[in-house]
Amino acid sequence: MYLKGNKWSVTRRRRRPNWFRIILLSLLVLGFAAFNRLVVSNIQPLGVPTATPTRPPESFVTEAQTLFKEGKLFQSIQAYQQAVAASPDDPGTYVELARVQVWNGDYKGAQESAENALLLSPNNSMAHAVRAWALDFQGNYVEAESGIKDALQLDDKNGLAHAYYVEILVDAYLTGSGAFDSIQTAIEESQVALSLAPETVEAHRARAYILEATGNYEEAIREYQAAAAINDKIAVLHLSLGINYSQMEIYDQAIEEFTRANALNPGDPNPDLYISRTYAKIGEYGKAVQYAETAVKDNPTDSFLRGNLGVMYYHNLLWRDAVTELGLVVNGGTAPEGEPIDALTLTPDNYRLAEFYFTYALSLARINQCGEALKVAQTINDRVPDDDTSVTNAAEAVNICRANALATPTSDLLAVTPEATTTPESATPDPAATPTP
Repeated sequence: MYLKGNKWSVTRRRRRPNWFRIILLSLLVLGFAAFNRLVVSNIQPLGVPTATPTRPPESFVTEAQTLFKEGKLFQSIQAYQQAVAASPDDPGTYVELARVQVWNGDYKGAQESAENALLLSPNNSMAHAVRAWALDFQGNYVEAESGIKDALQLDDKNGLAHAYYVEILVDAYLTGSGAFDSIQTAIEESQVALSLAPETVEAHRARAYILEATGNYEEAIREYQAAAAINDKIAVLHLSLGINYSQMEIYDQAIEEFTRANALNPGDPNPDLYISRTYAKIGEYGKAVQYAETAVKDNPTDSFLRGNLGVMYYHNLLWRDAVTELGLVVNGGTAPEGEPIDALTLTPDNYRLAEFYFTYALSLARINQCGEALKVAQTINDRVPDDDTSVTNAAEAVNICRANALATPTSDLLAVTPEATTTPESATPDPAATPTP
């Protein structure tokens, strides 16, 4: 018996293999395997967070340093904060953050950052130094001096600590809380700071600061310029240059420096305040009012800024507006935005505040509110009897009121113009009124 049919025939011819199909199938298999390995394995399952690459802390620090040199202090602070978040155990980053915060005027934040550094490194000289610097700007001179001495005890070659010590000594002296030899010590410390850290803004600024405090304005300008040559994007350096130019009566350059400070930090009212007062010194009271108003807009609850605006209104014969602003200084009140404004108490050591008081008395007398004018004049006589400028102007307010009382009821009381009076601008500048960075 044998099998029949082509299917089982042992004599059937074998087909030749289809190599094209075999190669194609092989390629498909290899492609699928590669896809499964390289693509599918990297697809994140649903519900699982996607991993993101992390930046090294050093890159944030480098970015922060660059931003600081460009004068972008707020952005520099943000970059340092990112560096802290990336490496929270590095005390050096906290210290650098604190330094920029001081330059940016965030003194409380700078103190906190420096204290965070001290928690990680209690014997860190720079952390003690920057904390003391921040305390100085907050008016805590006793604790600031104690802290800076701790910094120098840990490292007496710390040039920045010596620079900060200069500022603490000068500020304490100017406010009456420093030792009698504070100025001499500050002079010596400024020289040490320059010898140890000649390439730093802080050392040149400290030297300029003591020169300014001792009335050496021309030398102070040179040192402030040296500091600005290192970094000309720090607004407070230009503000200080403007103040010293104004002291030397070089008003055009003073306004130029104040304007630079304003451009670098437009939210700070101090450049506008100083531009206002500089224009007043040269008799351009219209411009003085404009900048005084801008300063108040920057900080509507600042009594001092409102006092300055009131003085400028008075010079422009806007007596009722002057009464409104100066009344907030003398009596306190509420800003148009609804926030409280604190009254400023007249003291013998603040001649700028005395200017606000006697200008208020004069403004009240001009609009015949003599009951209040006489009260303010009496306050001036009681509290600053040795200030000839204030007493003279208080007497003039009394004279205006006397003339008002003698005028006929139908006369225009506001038309009564006294003889030349001592102007508010003749008041002696108060060192305590000088803003700090």
